Amino acid sequence: MVDCAFSGLTDPGLLRTSNQDDYYIDPEGRFFIVADGMGGHAGGQEASRLATAAIKTFLTQQWSSEIATASLLEQALKRANTAILDDQRRHPERADMGTTVVLVTFRDRDLQPWCAHVGDSRLYRLRGHHLEQLTEDHTWIAKAIRAGEVTASQSRSHPWRHVLSQCLGRDDLNEVSIQPIEVQRGDRLLLCSDGLTEELSDHLIASHLKSIRACEAAATALVNSAKQRGGRDNITVVVVNLSPLGGTDCD
Repeated sequence: MVDCAFSGLTDPGLLRTSNQDDYYIDPEGRFFIVADGMGGHAGGQEASRLATAAIKTFLTQQWSSEIATASLLEQALKRANTAILDDQRRHPERADMGTTVVLVTFRDRDLQPWCAHVGDSRLYRLRGHHLEQLTEDHTWIAKAIRAGEVTASQSRSHPWRHVLSQCLGRDDLNEVSIQPIEVQRGDRLLLCSDGLTEELSDHLIASHLKSIRACEAAATALVNSAKQRGGRDNITVVVVNLSPLGGTDCD
């Protein structure tokens, strides 16, 4: 368990009639999950819910096991993928559903937290005044940027910016990113769906996280800011303060 304060919030946004995002915060602060479903109204909601539930159940059951954290996270994501595939077979009308996911764990045995993700839901770390994206999107546009084919500024309006190279709900799941995260006291972590990053630049995200101390208020400000700038997608955020500052009002 980590000594931290945390809060999460999800919102359907201004244009969607349903919310296909899901998130889970372990009450003890051991792990945090954000999932962004796709595949139509019912499909997207079910995919993100199934993934979050499968990961939560597996991590809770195996938390004190001797399984190394990297393996624990890989198995958790595979369980989530299997749960979605099984549901697709039982419900052919949801055959196209899938979900992205990002999760962070804090196990007492580890010297640092770990992150696992699939798709374009992201993990950020704010340290002082510097915001850094710790995950690399599993998208066509991210690969194009790394290859020098598209610039970061061009990517924000590119028609293929939402094309995923990987997500949960696929038989060929082969791009699961698992990594330890280096943190210090005073850092803030942000897990979010792309409904936030599609509307807000990293500069604006950093501005909210730097100026609002309480994580619950910061989560609300981020969601409201994304809605003010269009709110075209569902928006989900989880904010984690690794060193509570002056008695934050969230838990």
